[in-house]
Amino acid sequence: MFDLVFRNGSVIDGTGSPAYTADVAVKDGEIAAIGRVEGESAKTIDAAGLAITPGFIDLHTHSDLSFLLDPTAQSKVRQGVTLELTGNCGMSFCAPLIGEAEEQFRSRMSAYTDIFEPDWTDFGGYIDAVERAGSTLNVAFQVGHGTIRTCIVGQEDRAPTGDELDRMAGLVGECLDAGAMGLSTGLFYAPGNYARLDEVIALAQEAANRGRVYSTHMRDEGAGTVGLFVAINEAIEVGRRTGVRVQISHVKCIGDLMWGRAADALSIFEEARREGIDVAGDQYPYTASSTSLTGAMFPRWALSGGRDATLRRMADAAQRDRMLADIATRFDVGRGPDATVIARYVPQERYEGMTVGEIATDTEVSPEEAVLSLYYEAEASVISHGMQEDDVETIAKHTLISVASDGTSLSAEGVLSQGLPHPRSYGTNPRYLAHYQRERGLVSLPEAIRKMTTLPAQRLGLTRRGRIAPGFAADLVALDPGTVTDTATFEAPHSYPVGVPHVAVNGVLAVENGEYTGQTPGQVIRDFSD
Repeated sequence: MFDLVFRNGSVIDGTGSPAYTADVAVKDGEIAAIGRVEGESAKTIDAAGLAITPGFIDLHTHSDLSFLLDPTAQSKVRQGVTLELTGNCGMSFCAPLIGEAEEQFRSRMSAYTDIFEPDWTDFGGYIDAVERAGSTLNVAFQVGHGTIRTCIVGQEDRAPTGDELDRMAGLVGECLDAGAMGLSTGLFYAPGNYARLDEVIALAQEAANRGRVYSTHMRDEGAGTVGLFVAINEAIEVGRRTGVRVQISHVKCIGDLMWGRAADALSIFEEARREGIDVAGDQYPYTASSTSLTGAMFPRWALSGGRDATLRRMADAAQRDRMLADIATRFDVGRGPDATVIARYVPQERYEGMTVGEIATDTEVSPEEAVLSLYYEAEASVISHGMQEDDVETIAKHTLISVASDGTSLSAEGVLSQGLPHPRSYGTNPRYLAHYQRERGLVSLPEAIRKMTTLPAQRLGLTRRGRIAPGFAADLVALDPGTVTDTATFEAPHSYPVGVPHVAVNGVLAVENGEYTGQTPGQVIRDFSD
């Protein structure tokens, strides 16, 4: 007696091999048989006309808090995502909680204390809390360099002392030993931006020693003060010096000065691999990015010391003028204030969906002054339209690039349905399959599935997920290759995709006939064989 059988589907096993018609049977959370499966099952899905694939693995997410607020993760599981890796871009803001990092987290949590009260300070305690909450998806974690730095050094723009660096390395090791699957950096952001290469190498060595991944939001993705190509080489140098597996996050070419350079960027990856450095990347299939207002627009010197210090600089005439000039420069290397859209702004929700240029006109100030005025009240989330479609396509078809959302597990209702977030949280995988595979034909369907399954599993080091094979975890998707598509837009992002009728997580149907079942069969991933 099997627990679940998908019958007569077109099996795409995740390796890039051609599809074949077969049944897939599940028993005790694992794939038990493939082929012509005889015998009864507790549940049978008629998969005729559907592709049966491994569950999608999203290597780049920011769902660190999501599973504690709403564990259903509907924006992801309805896409076919069955595993998320959180703690990216140097931000594992839920843990560890020491010093200023705890202060920041408590401030962030102030809006949610009616939902739950955090009862941990260490990384292991945080993972345990997520496990107790339950989840629809499997969840893996990274520890963020920015959080580690905030714990030990604070928000200051300075190098750590020798003792502080030792403490940072020790804390990274503790988090990895507690179950973090990797170390991430956000060298584009404060305080990660204040770190020099030797600091990053010292901490990445802790991940290398344990066979864990090092993922990085590089220091630059455009033509800023560092530049895209220097930033790629810095990431590769970390791998060269430590032997760590390097995952370059959301590979892109930002701003018109970098447009058309995607192939040049990818050639650096290829040369590094010929040298023996294990480097690859991931991408979300959109021409717009999303981050915080400070991340997108503020010079990093202005953020040293944290929010209170930044507000004091804003009150000083000379420093304010310097900030305004630097913000104007950021507009110049991007596409201007009309390409930066407010996604979430709690003090005035009417600004959500408006560009910085429109807000400047509305408030009768310059765009630069509008940015400072917004921040004076609160932090905002923004969407920046700064990429070119040709570069997105060049990156999307490269064999080293996984499909990943850089999004968050959200829901069309409840506490995680607020604002106008980037549609990637709802549509990344279906969009890739519909637009880049089916319509544009950039890759074959088996190759598209590989970039969502075995490739990210290999990057993370997982040994029993990401492939349809006996003994592997029964994370399975049944989708319609002819109709699967995203419906989420920038104007109306809280919209689920279509064409993904069935999703099983650890052998339990989380989506059946296109509807969420209410089951939370997800597991916490602490080791390669989980």
